[in-house]
Amino acid sequence: MRLDAANATALQVVARLRAGRGIVVLPVGALEQHGPHLPLATDTLTAQAVADRLADALDALLLPAIGYGATWNMSGYPGTVTLRPETVEALATDIGRGVADAGARALVMVNGDWGNRAPLANAAEALPLPAIVLNHPGLDEAAERVRESRPAAPGLMHAEEIETSLVLAVAPHLVQGAPEAVYPDFPPEFGTVPMRMHGFSPSGVFGDPGPATADKGRAMLDAIVAESLRVVAALLA
Repeated sequence: MRLDAANATALQVVARLRAGRGIVVLPVGALEQHGPHLPLATDTLTAQAVADRLADALDALLLPAIGYGATWNMSGYPGTVTLRPETVEALATDIGRGVADAGARALVMVNGDWGNRAPLANAAEALPLPAIVLNHPGLDEAAERVRESRPAAPGLMHAEEIETSLVLAVAPHLVQGAPEAVYPDFPPEFGTVPMRMHGFSPSGVFGDPGPATADKGRAMLDAIVAESLRVVAALLA
């Protein structure tokens, strides 16, 4: 069973890191618009759900989630609060050094937002202990197995069937209905250069949330956790 660092004493943290495998799990999300029906903390909620289950399976120390991320592409929507990529990298680096000083042997960062990928990877490379960034491995394949709607663009999952299903699985009370589908006309260079998204979808939905279900969300979470455990096992080996 995991130990939640925020609720533990310093002595409990040290004892856990010494007695077990010394693994620390850090969820990283964002405060970002997800249409009129999903909470701003959607990416943090999903990262936290994966991190909880990983930390339980690994008997790890679970750190409080970072609830902000590098989400410039959604910053044109009200409610989005974005960090600079350098800030995300600095936060992860400082936290990683802190847990290393406390006796951690490995750091697993569970990332829930696309914009955090590069800064977290940079931090992982700079840390004095083995560190890995998990960007929901296994999700793409699991999404294709359960998906009934077409994506708005290849690889784009934002406030549509996939993300809505994930939130229905972890925090159904926060889902406010299912808005209309939106399939914007993207320029040919979409996905290859940074773009702010508010000009493409006034509602912030990209795709169709209608077919979302909690069962689909649970199936995708199961796949993410299973694949994440395989990746972590390779790191520890």
